[in-house]
Formats: sequence, C-alpha cells, structure tokens
Amino acid sequence: MKWFGLPAKGVLGMNSRNAHYISRLNPRHNYPLVDDKLKTKRLAETAGISVPPLYGVIRENHELRGLRSRLAGYADFVVKPAHGSGGNGILVVGERSGERLVKSSGLEITFDDLEFHVCNILSGMYSLGGHPDAAMIEYRVAFDPLFEDIAYRGIPDIRTLVFRGVPVMAMVRLPTRASDGRANLHQGAVGAGIDLATGRTTSAVYRNRLVDVHPDTQHALAGLQIPNWTRLLDLAAQCYDLTSLGYLGVDVVLDAHYGPLMLELNARPGISIQIANRAGLRHRLETAERWLDSSAVLPKVEERVAFARDHFAAA
Repeated sequence: MKWFGLPAKGVLGMNSRNAHYISRLNPRHNYPLVDDKLKTKRLAETAGISVPPLYGVIRENHELRGLRSRLAGYADFVVKPAHGSGGNGILVVGERSGERLVKSSGLEITFDDLEFHVCNILSGMYSLGGHPDAAMIEYRVAFDPLFEDIAYRGIPDIRTLVFRGVPVMAMVRLPTRASDGRANLHQGAVGAGIDLATGRTTSAVYRNRLVDVHPDTQHALAGLQIPNWTRLLDLAAQCYDLTSLGYLGVDVVLDAHYGPLMLELNARPGISIQIANRAGLRHRLETAERWLDSSAVLPKVEERVAFARDHFAAA
C-alpha cells in the first residue's frame, strides 16, 4: 500500500499520535507516575493491582558491596533501571550457581558483570534524558506454559493501548533469539495482534514484516487463546484511573503462580501495534472518543471494556 493511502485505512502516524493524542491527553505533570517504575509499582499496589514482587533497590554505588548477600536467597531475578525505556538496561537472570549467573538468553555472566551493569544503570546510561538512576531488583516472572511454543527464552507480555480508559488495541509481545529473550519489538521481539472481543491472536509482525510463525520455534502465531481475557482488559482500563493519562500503554505478564501482573505503564506507546493487528488505530480512537464525549460521566471499568469488545473485534 502506498503511504498516501494509509490515512484512509485509519492508520495512525507518529506525528498524529504525538499532536492529537499524547500532547492533548497526557499532562506532563503526570509523566513521573509512569516514567518512574518505582512510583508506578507503588501506585498499582495501593490500587490493589498485582505487580512483580520487589526484592530491593540500589541507588548508590556503595550499595554494590552488599549485592551478593542481598541476592543470596534468590536463584533467579530481574535487574532494571527505574527510569528506563524501550526495554533498555533490563537484565534477566534465569539461573544461578554460586558466582555463575545465566541470563534468560543462555549467556553466562559473573557477579562482576552484574555489578558493572548496575553501575551503568546508576550512571543514567539507560534512563530517560541520561539522568542518574536507580536499579530495581525484582521477582522473575515464571513462564506460563501457554507460550511455551512461541517464545524464545523469555517472558512474553501483553501490551494494551488504552484511550481515556477504553482499551482500543492489544498485542502479545514474544521474545526471540534476536531480542535476547526480552519482549520488546524494538529489540527484535515478535508482536502478535489480539482480537479484543475474544482474546485470540490473529496475526503477527517481526522486524516490521508480517509473519505467520515464530522465527525461532517455527510455531504458528495465530489462534492462541489468551486466558482470563476480560480480567486483563479490566486491569488495563483501570490503569487510566490511576494515572489520568488518556493515551496509555499497559504491559501485563501472565505468571504461572501469581496470574496477571502489571509490569509497567507507558505514556508514549508505539504504533507498531497496528501492523501486528493489521488494523488502523485512528478509527477506533475516534469511535471511543465520540462515545465518551456523549457520556455525562466516565463510564465504569466494566462498561468501557464491554464497549471495546463490542466495537473493536477483529474484522
């Protein structure tokens, strides 16, 4: 399709996303609620939303002296920058034997490597704007067997785009060898679109190309049923009430022990979700806005979810 035919198909471009939705609906003073992952976690816990347990936070270099003892009781864990973005700076340790650490990708590192990585986080190497940061140490999400055939050495997550509290589009992001086991499209993960009405995957994108199978496992990507789909949509819609950000990306993981866990929120969610779903965002956003503007008060979470399932089913 020629680029000039995309608006007629309802495809939302980056400039339109920035001008008409992010700038208009996301107050700058609310950005810290999602840009600081520690604040996001505390906000969610206060609202009763489940998040991955936090093992500890490192804010100063001198705290590295206690890192080994702090992690003594954990066989696996995740280290991430509190102000990181795009999956940058996240290190997932899947196995541990003494000084030997194995990343989710299978690569072995040492504690010295881990300490160096934390130093880089503290220096602001991965933070927004390059400002000094803090390193969070979290529970490593247990792999849900649902994704066993379509994820490579990592934990998939489900990204739902929420407009003024209404879920409008969703995809599951699947780790690959190229993404080093991380579920981030910019780093080489697969994005599989999800039918909002049913919670079933429909189509997929890998490195901005449409694909039918996972590049590493060769298993089909369409037709996977996401469990507890209504609950996941409820959780995503509820996150608008936490932040008052009208254009929001909500990332949820499915843990084998804890169930759905809210991983993080994004005030600047990308637009590749349209490729994964083979559908444009603009018409959905306009439909949701007309409905919301016609209501005297903000509809309840369950009403917003019901509207989304009724109006944004896969074609």
